[in-house]
Amino acid sequence: MKRAPVIGITSGPEVEDAAYGTVHRYRLSSDYTKAVEAAGGVPVILPLHASSLDGLLDLVDGLIFSGGADLDPALFGDSDVHDETYGLDEERDSFELELMRAAVAADKPVLCICRGIQVLNVAFGGTLHQHIADQVESPLPHRQHLVGVPGGDDSHDVALTPGSRTAEMYGASSLRVNSLHHQSAKELGEGLAIDGMAPDGVIEAISRPDSTFVVGVQWHPEMMQDRYEQQRKPFDALIAAARASVNEPVSV
Repeated sequence: MKRAPVIGITSGPEVEDAAYGTVHRYRLSSDYTKAVEAAGGVPVILPLHASSLDGLLDLVDGLIFSGGADLDPALFGDSDVHDETYGLDEERDSFELELMRAAVAADKPVLCICRGIQVLNVAFGGTLHQHIADQVESPLPHRQHLVGVPGGDDSHDVALTPGSRTAEMYGASSLRVNSLHHQSAKELGEGLAIDGMAPDGVIEAISRPDSTFVVGVQWHPEMMQDRYEQQRKPFDALIAAARASVNEPVSV
């Protein structure tokens, strides 16, 4: 019997001023780990140490680049930082960009969620809208919680590109998604393809066709998969791709 695939999940930095001193932590919503387990994988939370990158890739069969704060605009050619851009962290940016390029070079299965799709795009030379509300004509409310829609509910449609990796993954031409972001892919990175768009023209899904499995979605399927069966499919697809790389144990 094959072992369950190990899925590394990127984390975010957090600094706490505790009574006994400043504590640097890693944070990650348990929604990610639960979604991986529900799909049959073993989740492992990754630290942000670029020095351990090679060792981490050897340990995992697939990766999830999780959501979180914004990338430094200088990484995609913007000289100014928008007032709504937040949570810049050089260590996380550096680690995730290096990990993304290394994972793609090693043909590891990769699922990119929210910030993750932006990391994927920037890693291969793409750019971002720093603040959709100021840069997209007639934008949807992509921060749905600001208009009273809970994060786990759907809020708008996404049209999927026929024949794209994401359309095949969902088995659909369109779907309803949640929306908890203020940035999005603008100019596409090298080797990437648009898999889905919102009605306002915002890119919602991309993939790398030359890879075995590299998919990025701007929504948060991990927050929806308990209630919306369709949103389990990204995790099922990731685990299926990762499982293919897991060898049978050697009998002794």
